Amino acid sequence: MDNYVIEAKGVNRIFPVPGGEFQALKDINVAVPKGNLAILKGRSGSGKTTLMNIIGALDQPTAGTVLIDGKPLGKMSNRQKENLRRREMGFVFQAVSLIPALNAFQNVEFSMRLAGIKAGRERDRRVEECLRMVGLGNRLKHMPAEMSGGEQQRVAIARAIAHRPKIILADEPTAELDSAMGARVTALFQEMTRKEGITILMTTHDVGLMDAGDMLIELEAGQQVNTAGEEKE
Repeated sequence: MDNYVIEAKGVNRIFPVPGGEFQALKDINVAVPKGNLAILKGRSGSGKTTLMNIIGALDQPTAGTVLIDGKPLGKMSNRQKENLRRREMGFVFQAVSLIPALNAFQNVEFSMRLAGIKAGRERDRRVEECLRMVGLGNRLKHMPAEMSGGEQQRVAIARAIAHRPKIILADEPTAELDSAMGARVTALFQEMTRKEGITILMTTHDVGLMDAGDMLIELEAGQQVNTAGEEKE
């Protein structure tokens, strides 16, 4: 049996619009094996974020099936989907959405609490480790308002990886970063797939990062136009 962590089979998504309908996704078929970094490519409006939201159980397809670790999202209750998102997934959105009243350390710690990881020295060490990974080891106590957009994005990345999820869904995670930090974050994602077996689906417009993944999935006007790459041994 193929060890696919993310599977989308015949996924369609139609939104009502004034005077008719808009088909954002048309018959998408994606299979991402465990421990792979998959790059999702496409212009603005191609359907990348819609597909990410459906895979992340934040939206549901009009037709088709999505399986996470072999389990169909369509058969899960809202509570089961919430637990899946909290414990087995990490999200990096284009809108950073840090909690303004919490500092960098507390924002990362909060995601670990949601995942059910108990307080203690080990949790604190993991928070600090993740912030160091993204180059913010000296900004633990800084509030979001005291950080640049790029620094806030790096806190969001640390927050997404801290609880060691099975899947990370990263929507333009390097958009607010300079090229050097963007490459560093991408290298971190590559390392996590190898060392921790995490499966990552990442959208990007950065041409320099297109070759960083194990597979490339390309969308155009809601349709899948290319999938390339081989899964890891």
